[in-house]
Amino acid sequence: MKSILTLLLLVTVALSVQAQSPEKMSYQAIIRAQDNSLVVNSRISLRVLVHQTSASGATVYQETHSPNTNNNGLVSLEIGTGKAVTGSFSSIAWQNGPYFIETQVDPAGGSNYSIVGITQLLSVPYALHAKTAERLVGAAPTAAANTVATPYRATLMSVTAARSFVVADVNNTIACTTTATLTLPTNFSSMAIGDTVNLEAHNGAILTIQAASGVSLNYKDSGTASFSSAATNVTFGFLRKTGDNSYIISGQ
Repeated sequence: MKSILTLLLLVTVALSVQAQSPEKMSYQAIIRAQDNSLVVNSRISLRVLVHQTSASGATVYQETHSPNTNNNGLVSLEIGTGKAVTGSFSSIAWQNGPYFIETQVDPAGGSNYSIVGITQLLSVPYALHAKTAERLVGAAPTAAANTVATPYRATLMSVTAARSFVVADVNNTIACTTTATLTLPTNFSSMAIGDTVNLEAHNGAILTIQAASGVSLNYKDSGTASFSSAATNVTFGFLRKTGDNSYIISGQ
């Protein structure tokens, strides 16, 4: 007959200060037997399953542990460091949640597991999510490979003639070295609300930002803004999209 166990569950992200995100989560459980007595000073078997989307969803990862309970029936371990049975903990796409942690225990230390509990990760393990994001966009270059492009670093866009804003300008830096005008076109969907552009006028150049008809710049339809630089100097500005066909700009 399977023992029915109860537990107090605590799952937290291990926030060690390291160069890379720790691929583990801290886990604690108080193990009680069917008669509600503590299972103390005993080696148990514990199986951890990570389900995606729902408590009964696909198992994306499974591992086993053989921890010892202490005098209070408490076990402490780190999810991600057990014996992997299914999947890879480091490959879990945390951004594709929600995820649920299911724990199963055999108090005798065998493989006669009983379901102890299932709990949803209500917040994404941020350190692990950050590592997922790193896999998506690419890691920063190392000293041995300092020519590798980093997508999260602003690219310098040189401007020497009049033109409209283009998708390559978004979230990057425009450097104007010859007097020129940049136009904010109508329905510029390549720039999402909240996206920004850094603006620079260099060494005597004048950079003018012109909003097309129907486009608001600093709350004025067809508004303009200019950045004038002195010789051997640079003037900075900042453009941000606040709504459909609506922008604000600072620094001029």
